[in-house]
Amino acid sequence: MASSSSLTLSQAILSRSVLRHGSSSSTNSQLSPSSLSLPTFSGLKSTTATSFRRHILPSAAASGRHSAIRASAAVETLEKTDNALVEKSVNTIRFLAIDAVEKANSGHPGLPMGCAPMGHILYDEIMRYNPKNPYWFNRDRFVLSAGHGCMLQYALLHLAGYDSVREEDLKSFRQWGSKTPGHPENFETPGVEVTTGPLGQGIANAVGLALSEKHLAARFNKPDTEIVDHYTYCIVGDGCQMEGISQEAASLAGHWGLGKLIAFYDDNHISIDGDTEIAFTEDVAARYEALGWHVIWVKNGNTGYDEIRAAIKEAKAVTDKPTLIKVTTTIGFGSPNKSNSYSVHGSALGAKEVEATRQNLGWPYEPFHVPEEVKSHWSRHVPEGAALEAGWNSKFAEYEKKYPEEAADLKSIITGELPADWEKALPTYTPESPADATRNLSQQNLNALAKVLPGFLGGSADLASSNMTLMKMFGDFQKSTPEERNIRFGVREHGMGAICNGIALHSPGLIPYCATFFVFTDYMRAAIRISALAESRVIYVMTHDSIGLGEDGPTHQPIEHLASFRAMPNVLMLRPADGNETAGAYRVAILKSKTPSILALSRQKLPQLAGTSIEGTAKGGYTISDNSSGNKPDVILIGTGSELEIAVKAADELRKEGKAVRVVSFVSWELLMSNQLSTRKVSFQQLLPLELALKLEPHLGGRRSSDPRGRPLELTDSVPVPLLEKYTRSLESQQRLL
Repeated sequence: MASSSSLTLSQAILSRSVLRHGSSSSTNSQLSPSSLSLPTFSGLKSTTATSFRRHILPSAAASGRHSAIRASAAVETLEKTDNALVEKSVNTIRFLAIDAVEKANSGHPGLPMGCAPMGHILYDEIMRYNPKNPYWFNRDRFVLSAGHGCMLQYALLHLAGYDSVREEDLKSFRQWGSKTPGHPENFETPGVEVTTGPLGQGIANAVGLALSEKHLAARFNKPDTEIVDHYTYCIVGDGCQMEGISQEAASLAGHWGLGKLIAFYDDNHISIDGDTEIAFTEDVAARYEALGWHVIWVKNGNTGYDEIRAAIKEAKAVTDKPTLIKVTTTIGFGSPNKSNSYSVHGSALGAKEVEATRQNLGWPYEPFHVPEEVKSHWSRHVPEGAALEAGWNSKFAEYEKKYPEEAADLKSIITGELPADWEKALPTYTPESPADATRNLSQQNLNALAKVLPGFLGGSADLASSNMTLMKMFGDFQKSTPEERNIRFGVREHGMGAICNGIALHSPGLIPYCATFFVFTDYMRAAIRISALAESRVIYVMTHDSIGLGEDGPTHQPIEHLASFRAMPNVLMLRPADGNETAGAYRVAILKSKTPSILALSRQKLPQLAGTSIEGTAKGGYTISDNSSGNKPDVILIGTGSELEIAVKAADELRKEGKAVRVVSFVSWELLMSNQLSTRKVSFQQLLPLELALKLEPHLGGRRSSDPRGRPLELTDSVPVPLLEKYTRSLESQQRLL
């Protein structure tokens, strides 16, 4: 367990994150815990705003489309900010996006140009964060669900002082190896909370983040100490609203009453193919109201700064519902010839239009220039962010003295450090233990882990009684009982997976699981792929594996699913054969903190096999029985999951005929390869199947034992490291090694 010092707690998270992202030495020195500056916190000045009008105004006049920028009233934020400085800051955001896309000759300038006002107000006036520690626990979270507009977020992170997005990073937008990829990636850019791009995923992630805040606040806040208190903000576009996943997630957010979730709907009426009138004419605001959201409409999102501020103030006052702020904007605002058109959605403006936009918005600066007054204004976020974190650290230190048990659990969730001896809770089995379906054995493991892992929570897509995923010692996470840990997702597989991604990425020690029938991974494949890409530890409990499930027929029988997930990069596909392997699969899934795991579990009963073990499961493939001598079996039988018992029975019959038989359990291809690689030299010793052995054959100079019957080949020599690495580089394009 980490040190009891709450300052050390925050520093430990930062240190782990720096190592994870492989920062340069110069960045490390700036992010090192010992160098954090924690100035005295003098408090925030109040933010004032004009009263917000919700009645409908003529859209063209109200939105300011095709019009010049108008002045807005001065407000008091962290310091006195006049309207000219606000507009200059907003235009800085616009032109950083324009210039980066232009230099890359690739990207989406339209959204950042239209959303710059709401982005400025969020990052400069509303959100609480520490730029020098992007992983401070009690920070507000921001999700850009419309991830194609990522230059908006990169520009905001740059202005706020995040070391991950410097000027050179803006200039290398969308280039190989940069910290500013073409869509936001949490594993590349500290300050980016989740990986977005496939539309609708981000808003579902935001629901998971907001769920996590509500759950942790209910568990750990006390009448005298509010130790968990932060908001989740999200920008969604028309494309996100069209995708079905957003409906699934928004429905759950309304049902759960996630009052600290505030989503901004960038209502610009433009998608890639043109005006949304061609395919999308529903009343989005009415739909969200029906889903249980509070809805506000900002008619002038281009220059209505006070309207945006007032809408946020109103949203924060509504504590029992999530809020959708519909903000009508002009895509590509400021571009005289391309604004309000699809031509500015996904292409660089072009040199002539960039110059015309500079003239139109009165921007005399060279590319990537940040005016000194803007730079000076934003610079306050570094010391004040450090002060916010220091204040929270002091509060946590007091909390820890008063509530040591709760503090220990919360610290485990914040740092991701697993409790001592947690693995001892996993059940073990003997051949004398009764046969049982691995879905039932899974439930035994889930309930054992729930007792020892403070951040373990999850549920099923309306199949808990069939997936066997209820934690019996807890109730249901609901609007009125958010402290509970069983999550009822309803029949919403896609939203379920993406919400779990948000939970997993909220804090390192939150470990979500979700469940459905294995065949229905078809409905959530995109979310699982994002789990893999975002290095999100979600445990996918997939029951009713294989054709052995019985009478439901082919619609419910997964055939190609095992192979498809084995081909998906950074997914750990586990197919346990009995109780010990099921426990071993959960152990691996918990320990692999940057990898989602899929457990394919049986509906039918399976025997507890001799030779299986938790330790063997961690190897991916291992021998469970062998009656040969001299490492020379007549035949090797390899089985996985529910088929392993068939291999065991076949071996018994062959041994009666005098054959020497080795039986191998091949629980996980990915684990096997990972473990072989970790030895630096790989001796395959009759373990790999023919297909994989043949792939390596060209690098072995023909040094192999041929077998005309097609049995697994015995590779008698180790593979030298340089040759192995040459092979694995090509392999990684299909299967990221763990």
